[in-house]
Amino acid sequence: MATAACGPWRSQEEAADTVEVLQAATRVLTGVALRSLDVLDGAVSLPQFRVLAVLADLGNARSTRVARALGLDASTVTRLADRLVAAGHVMRGSDPGNRTVVTLELSGTGRDLVAQVTKWRHGELTRIVGQLESGERDTLTAALRRLVETAGDGYGNIGPGPLRL
Repeated sequence: MATAACGPWRSQEEAADTVEVLQAATRVLTGVALRSLDVLDGAVSLPQFRVLAVLADLGNARSTRVARALGLDASTVTRLADRLVAAGHVMRGSDPGNRTVVTLELSGTGRDLVAQVTKWRHGELTRIVGQLESGERDTLTAALRRLVETAGDGYGNIGPGPLRL
C-alpha cells in the first residue's frame, strides 16, 4: 500500500533500489551504444555518428531540422556535416524553392556505417539478453515495453523527431 511519504512505492528502499537498477541498466545500454562505434574503426566520431543516425531516420532533411533533432546549434551541425561530406558519408543539397536552405542526406557509405553499427548493436543485445532464461526475457520485454509506454511517445528526444545515440 502506498504512503504519502513514498508515493506509489511500498517503501523508500524499494524506490531507491528500482532507480539504482535503472541507472545501472542505462549504463549498460550506453556502453553498448558507445562500443558499437568501434566496428567503424574510427571512421566517424560519436557526434558525427549521431548526425548519420538522425539522417537515417529523417532521410533528406534541412540542416536546421537535423540540428533540432540533435538539440544542437545549426552551426555545430554545419561543422559536423562539413566533415561528413568531405569523408563521403553525407551529401549536401539545397531546396529548389529556396536556395538558402541547406539539405543533408546520407550517401551510400553513410547508410553502410549506420547499418554496421545497427547490426553490431542488435547482435550484442541479442547476446546479452540471450543469457537470460526464456521467462526472464519475457518479463524484461514486457517491463521495458511498459516503461517506454509510460514515459510517453518521444520521451528522451531533445527536439521533435528521433534522437539516436
